[in-house]
Amino acid sequence: MIDTLLDDVAGLLRETADGVVLPLFRHLGDGDVTEKAPGELVTVADRRAEEMITAGLLRLRPGSVVVGEEAVADDPALLRHLRSAGDVWLVDPVDGTANFAAGKRPFALMVSLLTDGEPVAAWVLDPLADALAVARSGEGTYLDGKPVRLPAVVPPVGELRGTAMTKFLPGPLRSTVEAGGAQLGELLPGKHCAGREYLDVLTGQQQFVLFWRTLPWDHGPGTLLVRAAGGVARQLDGTDYHPADTQHGLLVAVSDAVWTDVHTTLLSS
Repeated sequence: MIDTLLDDVAGLLRETADGVVLPLFRHLGDGDVTEKAPGELVTVADRRAEEMITAGLLRLRPGSVVVGEEAVADDPALLRHLRSAGDVWLVDPVDGTANFAAGKRPFALMVSLLTDGEPVAAWVLDPLADALAVARSGEGTYLDGKPVRLPAVVPPVGELRGTAMTKFLPGPLRSTVEAGGAQLGELLPGKHCAGREYLDVLTGQQQFVLFWRTLPWDHGPGTLLVRAAGGVARQLDGTDYHPADTQHGLLVAVSDAVWTDVHTTLLSS
């Protein structure tokens, strides 16, 4: 049943991108962009896309619960469902809203499914790149229909390439990470779109990503995509990440060995 669901949700995301999100890209009018919290933008595309995705998911799984980014902004109590029994959807209708609002790429549409509190499926669509990644727990990850298996070979630390979202790090930790980054092949500043960062791990453009903020809709989909392809996603204390976790700090890597090398280099310098 879930195999059909992978296609159904993928189709829903493409339909939403084509019908709602892309027509508004670089065509937002006055009043179409507002702040839902200080420094946190929301656009009419976010709200309309979440409405469309939510309605579609509830048609696919009647009786399920949808925890969408914009719905949670209005009702934070929805987060209690992330460890509930039954089917719970996580939805980020436009990941990278600041990019979208500024008329820049990348941005993504993201969904993940939790069943009885455990992540079981994920979808990330970058509509401008026409890149779609899907995963089913225990069954692997597929990017544009092709299976993805992350490499087990560990490059030397001096050749590792990845992203650290230093903008959100506390001052002392930021200094430590930046100093450690000098020992790596390349430490990137990030694209302000978690979905694209996860896709770049799958395509081999980078071997790791360090995040500070761990909002569930930003990371529920991507962490499952990486894990199902053989990678790891752990909090900075080494515990496995779960979308219901609220502590800051998340390091995602293509393998356990790369995770350890990056953690040691960036956080223990």
